[in-house]
Amino acid sequence: MAPTNPATTLGYAILGLLARQPLSGYDLAARLKTPVGYYWTAHHGQIHPELQRLVGDRLVTYNTAAGPGPYAKKVYAITRDGRAALSAWVTEPPRPRPNRDELVLKAASLWLADPAPALALFRAEAERHAEQLAQYEATRASMEARYGERLERPDSPEFAEYVTLRCGISYEAHRLRWCRWVIARLEQAEAQ
Repeated sequence: MAPTNPATTLGYAILGLLARQPLSGYDLAARLKTPVGYYWTAHHGQIHPELQRLVGDRLVTYNTAAGPGPYAKKVYAITRDGRAALSAWVTEPPRPRPNRDELVLKAASLWLADPAPALALFRAEAERHAEQLAQYEATRASMEARYGERLERPDSPEFAEYVTLRCGISYEAHRLRWCRWVIARLEQAEAQ
């Protein structure tokens, strides 16, 4: 029988990846960087202990396979209990998290700042968001070309990746618009 609260958020991230296909620890770490890392991060050192916990809770199992070096590698797969736990977790409301946005915190005291470094800060942030938005848009175009109608089917893993990508696009577009709005106000004040 599966534990009542079987996994941490990292555990659910791992279960979500393993529900798509069996993966080695190395492959999991890579997928937790891209695409999962765009919206949720984990340190490499957290992954293997969490995998061992998931194995202990019988949510994940593994087989050994020949590795690239002299040692065998473990290839992990989600179990039936793991899939049931993940399926139940997906529709639970997320836990409240504190809003912590350092740039917005700085903006709250922007009236005290020298305009030149404030402009430099917001221009750099705008550039960073523009670059991320361009990367997401390129990924979106690639996904649309590769997967087509599967992106519209809620029962496909591609749909789930597309949904998170669309959220990232919206976020980056919003942040870019906001940064540009702040820049315009700072430039206007500097011109006066």
